[in-house]
Amino acid sequence: MIGFIIRCLLAVGMLGSTVALFYTGYWGWGITLIFPTLVVGFSFFRNEKMILALNAMRTGDTDKAKNYVNRISAPQFLPKKQHAYVLFLKAVLNTQELGFAQSEGLLRKAISMGLRTGQDNAVARMHLAGICAQTGRKKEAVTLLAEAKKLDSSGMMKDQINQMQDQLRTAPSKNQMRMAQMQGGRRKTPRR
Repeated sequence: MIGFIIRCLLAVGMLGSTVALFYTGYWGWGITLIFPTLVVGFSFFRNEKMILALNAMRTGDTDKAKNYVNRISAPQFLPKKQHAYVLFLKAVLNTQELGFAQSEGLLRKAISMGLRTGQDNAVARMHLAGICAQTGRKKEAVTLLAEAKKLDSSGMMKDQINQMQDQLRTAPSKNQMRMAQMQGGRRKTPRR
């Protein structure tokens, strides 16, 4: 919050200085100050930590990306799409720390807020399907994987989606899991 207030004050001060320089006739300094003013103005629409986290994800450094995403303290002040990406990355990168329930809630909220590309929507639905499969909701996982397959227009995730579908075919349903728990686990039949 303090960073946002400082950014606001800096933007207003730089804009006022630029206008004052143009008004008093110092055109050279006014033109020179336009670029830094635009950079500060651009920072209202793009969070620098989010840009660094996405860049770290592209290079494959998930620890660094997790560090940057966890440093974003007030994502509700970001624009709606960036807020969705912060929730999406927090859910994907921190699944072990947050647990399935909280991670699922963050993913559903990110999907409802709207991710920009179909590829990101497909990844979110695939992770959500994985969480549903882990918690025994096989039907929901199958529908989420079908949606992810539709959204994956470039076919980059085709192998992962097919692999998850194969795992879901062999996975026990929630009812079978419940029966196994009631019977004290799977009993082995004696060899003859």
